[in-house]
Amino acid sequence: MRVIVTAHAKQRLYEGRQRGIHVDDIVRAARLLPGVLPVATRFRGFISFSGRAFDIVAKDIAQGRLVITVIGK
Repeated sequence: MRVIVTAHAKQRLYEGRQRGIHVDDIVRAARLLPGVLPVATRFRGFISFSGRAFDIVAKDIAQGRLVITVIGK
């Protein structure tokens, strides 16, 4: 499955709460999501390779799975 990370999500990775989360972590988390996501849905409890906990908001579109934003813990 193709994972598309929005510019907004990438920009948030430079903020304090998201430090230590990388695009690779987001792509890995998005690929783990089961089923089809017709509406934007928040998924909780992912851990980055650096050990930082985070949530993602994702939605399936025609081009693949769109990651709208990342929320660090």
